[in-house]
Amino acid sequence: MKQGLIHVYCGDGKGKTTAAAGLALRAAGCGERVIFAQFMKGNESGELSAMERIQEIELLRNSRNYGFYKNMSDADKKEITREHNEILKEVMRKIESGGYGMVILDEITYPYELDLIDKSEVERLIKEKPPSLELVLTGREPDELFLEYADYITRMKCIRHPYEKGIPARRGVEF
Repeated sequence: MKQGLIHVYCGDGKGKTTAAAGLALRAAGCGERVIFAQFMKGNESGELSAMERIQEIELLRNSRNYGFYKNMSDADKKEITREHNEILKEVMRKIESGGYGMVILDEITYPYELDLIDKSEVERLIKEKPPSLELVLTGREPDELFLEYADYITRMKCIRHPYEKGIPARRGVEF
C-alpha cells in the first residue's frame, strides 16, 4: 500500500488553487481518483472547467458565489456554513467508500478560521485520514494544526501583482 501524505499550499501569493489543480491532474493522469472540494468560492474558473471533463476527478463546491466574508449577511454566513458542512460530509462519505487516492480541500483555511465549517470534522480528517490517502489543504493562513500534520508546506509569496496597478483578474490567468 502506498503512503499518503499531507500537503499545504498557503500564503498571500497567487497559485494555491492552481497548484492543487495541477496535483489533481497529475494524480488523475496516473489513474488515481481525486476529490476536489472547493470552499468559499462559487464562481467559474478555467481549472474547474478543465477538471469537470476528467472522469477521475470529482468536484464538490458551493452552489453559488457568496462573495467576501466581510460582505456576507448573517443569512449568507448561515447558508454557506450549511453548504460547507454538506460538502465535508460528502467528502467523508466518499473517503469511507474507498477508491480515492487524493482529496483536495481547496480554500479550507478560510471556513476553518471563520467558523464557517464544523472544525471537529476537519480536524478528524486531518488526524485520521486513511494511510494511503494524499490530502491537500489550501488557503492563505493555515491553522497551526494544518502545519503540524503537513508533510509538504509550500508558501506562495506575492512580490508583485497586476491588481496593484488596477488590472482586474483575467480569464485563463487568474481564474
